[in-house]
Amino acid sequence: MAMGAADDSFDAVIVGAGFSGLYMLHKLRGMGLSARIYEAGTGVGGTWYWNRYPGARVDIESQEYSYSFSPELDDEWVWSERYATQPELLRYLNHVADRFDLRPDIQLETRVTTAHFDEGSNRWTVTTDRGERISARYCVMATGCLSVPNDATFPGMETFQGKSWHTNNWPRDGVDFKGQRVAVIGTGSSAIQSIPIIAAEADHVTVFQRTPNFSVPAHNGPVDPVIAADWKANRAQRRKEARETGFGILMVGNNATLALEDSSEARQANYQARWEIGGFALLGGYGDLVVDTQANDTAAEFVRGKIREIVKDPAVAEKLAPKSFPIGSKRLCVDTGYYDTFNRDNVTLVDLREEALEAITPSGVRTTGGSYDVDTIVYAIGFDAMTGALGKVDIRGRGGETLKDEWADGPRTYLGLMVAGFPNLFIVTGPGSPSVLCNMAVAIEQHVEWISDCIGWMGERQMGAIEATTAAQDAWVEHVNEVAAPTIFPLANSWYMGANVPGKPQVFMPYIGGFPVYRDKCNEVAANGYEGFTVSSDAR
Repeated sequence: MAMGAADDSFDAVIVGAGFSGLYMLHKLRGMGLSARIYEAGTGVGGTWYWNRYPGARVDIESQEYSYSFSPELDDEWVWSERYATQPELLRYLNHVADRFDLRPDIQLETRVTTAHFDEGSNRWTVTTDRGERISARYCVMATGCLSVPNDATFPGMETFQGKSWHTNNWPRDGVDFKGQRVAVIGTGSSAIQSIPIIAAEADHVTVFQRTPNFSVPAHNGPVDPVIAADWKANRAQRRKEARETGFGILMVGNNATLALEDSSEARQANYQARWEIGGFALLGGYGDLVVDTQANDTAAEFVRGKIREIVKDPAVAEKLAPKSFPIGSKRLCVDTGYYDTFNRDNVTLVDLREEALEAITPSGVRTTGGSYDVDTIVYAIGFDAMTGALGKVDIRGRGGETLKDEWADGPRTYLGLMVAGFPNLFIVTGPGSPSVLCNMAVAIEQHVEWISDCIGWMGERQMGAIEATTAAQDAWVEHVNEVAAPTIFPLANSWYMGANVPGKPQVFMPYIGGFPVYRDKCNEVAANGYEGFTVSSDAR
């Protein structure tokens, strides 16, 4: 389709100024290319700009959840906690933006509304909510996997006379809960992180739980000087070791032993040791936890036992203990004092499987079991994961085909990087890549480097467009499904499956084959002249 004159022209437009967008801009500028980031927020940070709810922190150890491309950056930045808080992560990303002088090429408070491919020029025309039209050879969607909140659509929401907040859209100045009766709807990661902090301040907290989640302790605290010294001395080796693990996380410490081959006493000791380490270490306990439901249940029952130990009221403990899905098939939550919070006199758990939520009322929440008067409601109901941000932009490829229509039955990509029929459109950590089943910092860097190498390869050959072939895309989607099918992951109604968004097609979106396997496949594709892609000349 023909497009009118653009207000600006760049080699690349990048959508989003989080971990992905900042590194993408840095790489492209280093190649001598012109690029501009468009970011809806008033500041950089992506996920860590938007998610500022109480207790928000990363669930991967700070030194691993960081950029590795600059040893100088690594040397000068000192993390204060084992698991960095949102404010510290935001400071880090702002430091990155300043250190590499990225701000001149970042336009804030600007939401990209459309991205249309012009076959006549092999360029993308991007429009924004400011009415701008930008032309770019390449369009890179660095919009993040968990950046669009799930819409709260409870009947009667508009009638509530108190204040309400979504954990993804928290006031920058915070919320004062002193003397407040607070309802928290949801028990996913953001709720599990925020409930202990809200409960310590509020007069009363009523937690409305639909499905309990598995959570393990973070054992957070100041960075261990011994670990910090080891990381500083052996950083390159430690990062290499992490990249050779399936999840890209060093501290998981994968154990190839099979759970059912160990004695019950040995299993208990293993799980206990990993519980004391904290974080995702438990998931690395045995090599068969993600493929054998019987093996998995040994880890699940260990955690259920911990919940029963911690929570003093047996009835409440049973409500908090997940029994309907394998541990790890939903993202494992990492907490600080979550289960112990239910021992407080000012915390009440409402099990929505026993009394369904009927409506939000002017004074609070009504269920089939009664009414709960509150002053404030916190909606901690998660995200439209993996595809939500992409669906917010009107993206049109060859022949005016929309990405929304192409993905009507679920997302289809080649390697999670590109989509057939959408030339020169790249997705960072898109569906069909390890993304959320991996250390996101590792996954992001690998994608940004692959994309920048691809763009460089195209420029050296003066090629105009690259796109995935339908055959390669179909084969990859089939492979992603084949690898996922025998695992525990399709057994849960998770956001990995899109099950938390009404009407969203339920397909397993990430790639569970392991980060090293995936990385090697991407490298092989590039080494073979971008096998599975069609490349066209710039001659027009």
